[in-house]
Amino acid sequence: MPDIRLPDGSIRSFEQPVTVAGVAASIGAGLARATLAGKVDGKLVDASHLIEHNADLVIVTERDADGLDIIRHSSAHLLAHAVKTLFPDAQVTIGPTIENGFYYDFSYKRPFTPDDLAAIEKKMAELAKADIPVERYELPRDEAIAYFKSIGEAYKAEIIESIPAGEVLSLYRQGDFTDLCRGPHVPSTGKIKVFKLMKLAGAYWRGNSKNEMLQRVYGTAFMKKEELEAYLHMLEEAEKRDHRKLGQQLDLFHMQDEAPGSVFWHPKGWRLFQSLINYMRQRQEQAGYVEVNTPDVMDRGLWETSGHWFNYRENMFTTQTEDERVFALKPMNCPGAVSMYAHGLHSYRDLPMRMAEFGKVHRYEPSGALHGLLRVRHFTQDDAHIFCTEAQMEQECRDVVALILDIYKDFGFDNVRIKLSTRPENRIGSDEIWDKLEGALSSALESMNMPYELFPGEGAFYGPKLEFVLRDTLGRDWQCGTLQVDMNLPERFDISYVAEDNSRKRPVMLHRALFGSLERFTGILIEHYAGAFPTWLAPQQAVVMTITEAQCDYARDVVAQLRAAGVRVEADLRNEKIGYKIREHSLQKLPYQIIIGDKEKAGGLVAVRTRTGEDLGQLTLSQFIERIKSETLA
Repeated sequence: MPDIRLPDGSIRSFEQPVTVAGVAASIGAGLARATLAGKVDGKLVDASHLIEHNADLVIVTERDADGLDIIRHSSAHLLAHAVKTLFPDAQVTIGPTIENGFYYDFSYKRPFTPDDLAAIEKKMAELAKADIPVERYELPRDEAIAYFKSIGEAYKAEIIESIPAGEVLSLYRQGDFTDLCRGPHVPSTGKIKVFKLMKLAGAYWRGNSKNEMLQRVYGTAFMKKEELEAYLHMLEEAEKRDHRKLGQQLDLFHMQDEAPGSVFWHPKGWRLFQSLINYMRQRQEQAGYVEVNTPDVMDRGLWETSGHWFNYRENMFTTQTEDERVFALKPMNCPGAVSMYAHGLHSYRDLPMRMAEFGKVHRYEPSGALHGLLRVRHFTQDDAHIFCTEAQMEQECRDVVALILDIYKDFGFDNVRIKLSTRPENRIGSDEIWDKLEGALSSALESMNMPYELFPGEGAFYGPKLEFVLRDTLGRDWQCGTLQVDMNLPERFDISYVAEDNSRKRPVMLHRALFGSLERFTGILIEHYAGAFPTWLAPQQAVVMTITEAQCDYARDVVAQLRAAGVRVEADLRNEKIGYKIREHSLQKLPYQIIIGDKEKAGGLVAVRTRTGEDLGQLTLSQFIERIKSETLA
């Protein structure tokens, strides 16, 4: 007779084993209809799952995050069901959920077309409307292999053959379609109401280019129609804000095949990039950092000492000289920073020592993963490494967290999530050290009343880390800054400081990046602002335009005075109509347009328009300069 404890603490007793759906029905018909699945003692299960012992139960409905994931997973099965109904010769492979949706890979004799996509979506709607029951059952491994081979599903049979012998597998059946899956799934197809197929793509079987190219169908699903519409609107806005398109339109940068994953910065883009560096340099100096620079290429032995050669080798670019010495382009700045610290004797009075570096790093990313500025092979990190005592470690963590959040506010990111990633399976160092490091990060956050999410097993191989996730104007999340605490690299490199009692002690090493990759952060900013940067950050803050050639000399003088005042300005003295010039520069999203005609020239004034089209009228040059300065960060 199981006793079921619900989230509100109440207990329901049953005379015999009961399903999740049965518990929901005992509470009320409305909850029974809304039930998608359950969470029994923390484990997600189907609504049909039979509870045979005392347990804690959470009934999952569309209001729960787990409910949305189940809807999307079940939508992938619905997609496969529709494809098999329309194209019986197609073979199904895998169909997982992904961020914001799902996909399913198929093997078929010809490429699917946009018309096929529309037909598949229509068939999915018909199958959903039919409210077909979804039933879970189990088969021994060998019987499951025989079953899928008997219905011509060779890929499913291959998947099962890779599973250890003796396993009992779960299958899900809805009507005449059966799929291999761990689940859980919705009780019936009628629970899936709001979905849309998004696009077609190619994907190699098992991700191996030597295997067959499969057809991937992407889709998304939501609980409510309004949520789908909002998501589609966000995608439309994201398309308009694509940093690759804006980078070309605003003449910021380009990329080409001869340097995959590397950026060719144009003058305006490089000015923007340098503005970020100068901003960060100023903030770091105020926070007590010193700036250093370390070599881009270093001997293999250094990377062996650090552990990167054994834990990160596949992502490193290497070269060999005539004397057979092996060198690597640095994928990270930390070994160089440790080497910098090790050059000389340090006292406890020198600590904390905060060393910042705008270091160029190189990491091999698969060509298919490269994506504009957001995923590159050659990039600049605003790295810093802090060497401190154990007693100073937690305060240094607090200071870094406060600095990161304050900097993000300057760029308009007020919504920041913090993730704490703890020890991975593949790591260096003792559990005692990891306990100290994880404790320092969690204690720092808790003492600041900072909420955070825990991600067990996702730390770096040498230490746990905090990740700072920004939310942009479209509601998209971007992981940028990181903070890692490390007692393992100091041990491996045998660095120390002289303590108060003249003994040698090991420092703690904090690894810290605020923007992370400056290239990536630039891409995020382009999309966040849609290219319309705030005045203080805009690579070009104003353009001076003449109405006729008669104002050219005065316009040149205005530009010279503005530049002397620190304004980033260019002149447009072309013999073109002023309306044409205004339209053209409006596309460049400049904060200000300065128009000079005979009246402005005669009065020593400038006529000013904002990029939103607001006419500020005639201003003196000093008035305009004051306006620009008022929009500059203090």
